[in-house]
Amino acid sequence: MKSAAIIPARYGSTRFPGKVLADLEGKPIIKWVYEKASASTADYVFVATDDEKVFNAVEAFGGKAVMTSPSHPSGTDRIYEAVAKKCPDADIIINVQGDEPLLPSSVIDTLITKMKADSAIEMATVAVPSERAEIASNPNIVKAVVDKNGFALYFSRAPAPFLREGGVDMPLYRHWGIYAYRRKTLERFIALPESDLEKCEKLEQLRALENGIRIYVVIADCRSIGVDTPEDLETVKNFLKFKGNL
Repeated sequence: MKSAAIIPARYGSTRFPGKVLADLEGKPIIKWVYEKASASTADYVFVATDDEKVFNAVEAFGGKAVMTSPSHPSGTDRIYEAVAKKCPDADIIINVQGDEPLLPSSVIDTLITKMKADSAIEMATVAVPSERAEIASNPNIVKAVVDKNGFALYFSRAPAPFLREGGVDMPLYRHWGIYAYRRKTLERFIALPESDLEKCEKLEQLRALENGIRIYVVIADCRSIGVDTPEDLETVKNFLKFKGNL
């Protein structure tokens, strides 16, 4: 059973244009991500892009890239095109975000292992226990609500579950936007129309839940720092500097 780690990477970004090529300690962010994915147990690793600058940058550092259509509505559609072109025999597809330079390779391996061990799981993702005071009021941090069997009940930008006055508090789960799909599930997913909940919360994974695709949630004890803005990049640089001095 072969697996593929596909890294969708657009050059355009509303908040940080060209972020995947931004310099981080002497190499572009996309190279950091590619190296982390390559260090995993995935059989294939490709960057899927619609921009020649990204394609050329990946080729320049010895990575593998595939040009995809610029008209894809999401990174998931871009991933499917890349799989169809480069690794159609891969049964497990990992969607690795191109702006996660600190992504531990072990997170990719955990998803691959889980998907191989349980053929009933169609789709999986990752979440991290977090303090309510840390993430509840931030709509940019997606919260995952998980059932007792480890499957997602819902994802929301709101503080879910909501702590009502007199209620008993519980940790919130910060969703980490890395996904694993069965190839057939990925095919089904991209064929589905944008769902009502998805359009409301602007969260693509809600399309799966609305259409009966269960999402298993791996609970991680670590987390990465996504680069959405120039300020995030400075945060990553400071983290690496601090870590280097430990």
